[in-house]
Order: sequence, then structure tokens, then C-alpha cells
Amino acid sequence: MRSIDIHDHVKGRSIYLDDIPLIQGTLFARVFTSNVAHGRIIKLDISKARDLEGVHKVLISSDITGINQIGGIIDDEPLMAENIVDFIGMPIALVLADSESIARKACKLIDCKIEAFEEITDPRIAYEKGALIIPSKKFILGDTESTWSSCSHIFEGKADINGQEHLYIETQGAYAQPVEGGKIKVYSSTQGPTAVQRAVAKVTGMEMHSIEVDVTRIGGGFGGKEDQANAWAALCALGTHITGRPVKYSLSREEDIYMTGKRHPYSADFKIGFDNKLKILAYEVTFFQNAGAAADLSPAVLERTLFHCTNAYFIPNVNAIAHCCKTNLPPNTAFRGFGGPQGMFVIECAIAIAAPKLNCKASDIQKANLITTGDVFPYGQLAESEAETSWQQFEDRFDLKKMQQDVDQFNKENIHLKKGLAVQPICFGISFTKTLMNQARSLVHIYTDGSVGITTGAVEMGQGVNTKIAQVAAHIFSLPIDKIRIYSTNTTRIANTSPSAASATADLNGKATLMACEAIKERLKKVVISIADTKEQNSDIEIRDGLVFLDSLETKITWQELISKAFEQRVSLSEHAHYATPDVHFDWSKGKGHPFSYHVYGTSVTQVTVDCIRGNYEIDFVKVVHDYGQSMNPMIDLGQIEGGIVQGIGWMTCEDVFYDEKGKLRSNALSTYKIPDIYAAPKEIDIIPLITDKENLAILQSKAVGEPPLMYGLGTYFAIENAIQSFNPTVPRRMNAPYTPEKVLLALYGSKDL
Repeated sequence: MRSIDIHDHVKGRSIYLDDIPLIQGTLFARVFTSNVAHGRIIKLDISKARDLEGVHKVLISSDITGINQIGGIIDDEPLMAENIVDFIGMPIALVLADSESIARKACKLIDCKIEAFEEITDPRIAYEKGALIIPSKKFILGDTESTWSSCSHIFEGKADINGQEHLYIETQGAYAQPVEGGKIKVYSSTQGPTAVQRAVAKVTGMEMHSIEVDVTRIGGGFGGKEDQANAWAALCALGTHITGRPVKYSLSREEDIYMTGKRHPYSADFKIGFDNKLKILAYEVTFFQNAGAAADLSPAVLERTLFHCTNAYFIPNVNAIAHCCKTNLPPNTAFRGFGGPQGMFVIECAIAIAAPKLNCKASDIQKANLITTGDVFPYGQLAESEAETSWQQFEDRFDLKKMQQDVDQFNKENIHLKKGLAVQPICFGISFTKTLMNQARSLVHIYTDGSVGITTGAVEMGQGVNTKIAQVAAHIFSLPIDKIRIYSTNTTRIANTSPSAASATADLNGKATLMACEAIKERLKKVVISIADTKEQNSDIEIRDGLVFLDSLETKITWQELISKAFEQRVSLSEHAHYATPDVHFDWSKGKGHPFSYHVYGTSVTQVTVDCIRGNYEIDFVKVVHDYGQSMNPMIDLGQIEGGIVQGIGWMTCEDVFYDEKGKLRSNALSTYKIPDIYAAPKEIDIIPLITDKENLAILQSKAVGEPPLMYGLGTYFAIENAIQSFNPTVPRRMNAPYTPEKVLLALYGSKDL
């Protein structure tokens, strides 16, 4: 089934933030920001800006009517700088004007002098100086220290991995409107309506029930709007609260790129030990996370890095520690995978470095160490593994040995073109690792004409969650999909929502919808008994294709008649259901628990061709066996997998976030930040669903597909590295992603400047 939004998308009828009609008297906002990464404000003169014709207000931190704080996990992030600035792009003043152009002009009239302090941009330096957001966290399994003496082979190394710009199509933005009684309605491009509601209430000093947040859909998020949408909504709402007028702020692409945080860069040290049969006996890893200037979601991202530090492998002895390092960059934030890909990249680097020294392929090590059912993850959860099944079906479908032979033959016959091949197994946990967030609600109404309306906490951002929720209702009531309508996500209809994130949105909100529909259906069955010609209370009642069946026999009762009779009998046709994921828990004091409702597994192979004269490369193919579960919507899931793969490839290859030593973003436009285009995408992507009969806690057994596929992109890095080694085997393996063409060219000829 196609997405229920596809026709409106194609016709340009879908409503995004900038499509909302403007109310007369709307003011346009723009922020004046710091041009220094770290310093003290010694002068701030807003008089010229304030006096400019068309400017209604220029607000600074002292004008905030509530608390100057938007930190979600930790209260360490001022909405506007008071005395100290912590990164370039930090808001200092807010201009409210009759037009965007006037607001921009006014910002240029603000006179601000900042005394510069020493800035820190490297997480290792931040760690050395004791600049940590939170105390370091660790997982320990077994005893690595006593195991090293038993290892036949021990390897150590370093891995560096850069950030990634979200580059959603719709930039950050919000539109706040005053409503009756001094309340405020906020339209926000956010993944977390309740987070926006909470931030607005905090900044304005209002109670949450006075703030209504509404989201019809957003034009992409990838995690960048899970927490970072809060600032723009809070600024607009503050302006509305003070002026009594609507306030809108849609960031320009330039503003969005330089003021917002990215995927977290990491640097890591690792040590890995093997026996003579390629079994990994011990693994130690230290992660240095570049959190930026404030916590944002960094502590939670750090935790998921630890949760995924061993990827799809069972290692009996693990010591993993992660440091959340404070630097003078915009606060980094959630990004598809939420720290998991960074953890997985480092273990794959360790395997890649070890393989040639053990005279084997990395895939030999990967296969020998796949986690099996009953094995324990470093965080204490027992695996219900599909890793070996995925690998076996991968080998059955794709002849890996033949692929490698073809690559070797090509490389023998070509001097200046070299191919590389890499296998990438994945294992990704599904659930929020903060237990309390694993809950959702759904409000379902059946109207008297038989149509159905549903509101949940899910935000549609292109991932097809509205379609899947509609499918749940259509499945339970056996109705055509056009009988179902999914309403906007609204904090007055569904309160206390978890953000649409962690690949858990369809599971949580779909399960709540399932429960609501089932509850209504049970009431409808009692109505059938009351109007059918039967006295049997235990009759088997079904609703199929708009008709009622009693003990498998068709009755003359239609869906419409059933709903009318239920209404006549004063039977409730509405239900508000609450779902909480069962059996998920975690105790950080012990570093053990059961944080995930299930895991998604898969295996891929990536082949690349490297031009050894120019450093350019092409991705020949990515072939995947992926664990869908029992897909509710193969078309949507296929699109998500393909998109995730290409986004992961972009992160590993061409997307290079570059800040200079002063904390200024140099890759601040599409002319200096390269994302994959049609020519950079793989020539072929072949996705095969994993065949399995294992049950899981996913909605209708359809496993999450939002984040796990991104990890297949890791294979591209190692395929390029293997091609480089074919050209120049003397080049030391240095793990420093992304592998841009410039880095490839340097690596091909042994440069030390990677």
C-alpha cells in the first residue's frame, strides 16, 4: 500500500509550517548571534535596531518572563546568552519586526563586543581539561584485565569519526499565535511536541496547559528536530507572550546549518584480543564524544554508543567507557542511529585492523563472532539473535566467495582502478533507552457515518508512520483505508508524548492505536449480539469488508448499521488507549538491564571501485538481507531501508563537517558540504527480507526500519579501505571517517595528513 500522503505531496497540497496562512499582524523573528566561540559579552547596544522603522521589539535575556533555560536533560543551555557565549551562533538577542528583511537589517545594527576566551573544539582536549557534561559511563562484562594473557593476538588502535549535518528539507521553525485567555498556540517543525510545550512553558513562565503545540507533519528530521526545535518555538512564543501578536520564525538554510548541532563526532581508543580460532576474547574501548557547548541529548546518545559498542558480536570480556566532552561548538544532538553507529564503527575498525595481521578477511572474523540466542550483551540483556540466520541467508542468496574472487581478478588486471569489498553485519536495539519514554497514547473516534479519526503522539516526517497507524485501524475494523483519517499531532488531544524517535514511533503509537481499536471492537461485538437473531453470547463475531459475520456466516448487518445501532444504544464509539512497552528496564548503577524490546539484525555486502589517479570512487552495489519481521508495508519499509543506506554512505564518504580551530563552521553551505546525489548513490541496491518465524514485540510483527539500515553504510568505508590496500599494501590503516575523495587520494600514496 502506498503512503496515504503521496497524492497531496505530489500535488503540493501537503501542509508544512510555511504553508500555514499568516494572521494579520504577524511579526517576523530573527536572532542576533555570537560570532565568537567562547567569551564574555562586554557591550550590547540594541538601541539602533530597536529604533529602526518596522521593528517592534528587540528582546534580550533579561526580557525573558520565565526561566532562561531550554535544556532537556540538564539545565545547562540558556535560550539567549546572558554574560557568557559558548559557541558561534549562540542567540544573544531576538528581533521582532514587520518583515523578515527588516528583522535581518535590524540584526546588523546591533552593536555587540565580546571578550574572547580560549575555545575548545577537540573532545580529547576537553577531557584532559576536565570539561565533561556528565560523569563518564561504562559497561563491564567479564574481566578484560585477566583475559589479555590468554589472548594469542592483541591489537590496539585509534578511530576518529566526524559529525553529519541533518540537512532536512524543511528548516527549523515555529509560528506562535495568541489565543483566548492569554494562551498560546504553537505550530512547530518538531519531532517532540511535548518537549516544545515544556520548553515554551519554562521560558514564558506559563503552565503547560496554557500552551498548545500542533504538528501536521514536518519536512524531515533525522533526529535534528527531536530537541533542537525547542529553541525556535520558545523564541516565537516568548515574542507572542510579550507582544500579544503572532510571531513566526523560519530559519534560512544558512542559519540552520551554522546555529544547530550535528551528529556527534567521536574519537576512540581500542584494544582487542583474539585466540587462534579468530574468536574475540577481550575488547576495551574508550569513547570521547564531542557534545558541543551544552548537554542537549548528548548523555542519551552516549549511552546508546555503549549499548552498541559490540555491534552484532558476542565478546565475553568487555570494558567500554564513554566520556561526554564539553566543547565550544553548537550543542550536538540526535541523528538517525543516536550514537549507535559511532559505537559500531569502532568495533568494525578494530576488526579491519586485525584481519590482515591475522592473515584473514574481516568477514572471517565477523562470521566467527556473531552473537547467538542466549549470549549476553555487555549491558546484561540476553540475545534472541537472528545474526547467524541473517548471515546464512545472505550467503545462500549472494555468493560472497565468488564476489571476492571477481574483485581479486579485477584488481590483478587493472593498475589504476581497484575494487574493494566489505561485509557489514548489524544488530540494533529498538526502544528508548530511557525507560519512561517507552509509552504512547492513541485517541480513536468512530463517527456516526462509520468513518474513523485517530490522533496519536506520532509525528509524520516522511517515514510513513501515519500510513502504518491508518493500516492498524483498517486491519482491526476491516475498513478501506480511505475510511481512516489521521489527525495532526496535538498536545491538547494527546498529552505527554514521547518524541518521534528511536525507531519506536510506529511500535508505540501503533500499539496504542491497536488497543483503542480492539476496545471499541469488543463493545461493538456486544451490540451485534443484541441485534442479531441469536441468544448465544459466545458466538464468533467478525467484521470483514464492511459486513458482520456471526459464526463465520454472513449476516445482513453492515458496518454502517452496526455503528448506527451502537450510537442508538449509547455505546461509546471513542477510546483513549495507553501503551507501555513491557519488560524494558535498565539500572545504570549496575550497568545492567533489559533496555530493548527487540533487536533488528541484518547483513550487507558493499563493493566499490576506486580511481587511484584521482581518488574518486563509485559504489557498485550494496546487497542486503534485512530483518523486517513481517512487514506491514513493504513499499514504505523498502524506501526507508534504501534511504538509510544512502544516508549512511554519505556520512562515511562525502559528508565532512569542518570547524576551524576558532570554532567557526567552514562547511556552512551546500557549496562546501557535499551530500550524496544520484551519481553518488550505489548503482544497485538489492534488499532481501530475512525469512524468520520468530515473534517479536513490534506492531503486528513488523520490525522497525527507521535507523538500523543506516549502519549498512559503514561497509562502504571499509570497502574503500580494502580497495586502497589493493593499490598500496604498504599504507597503514588509519581509521578516520568520512573517506572523502581528498582523503582517499592522500591515503593511496601514503600521506600522513589524513
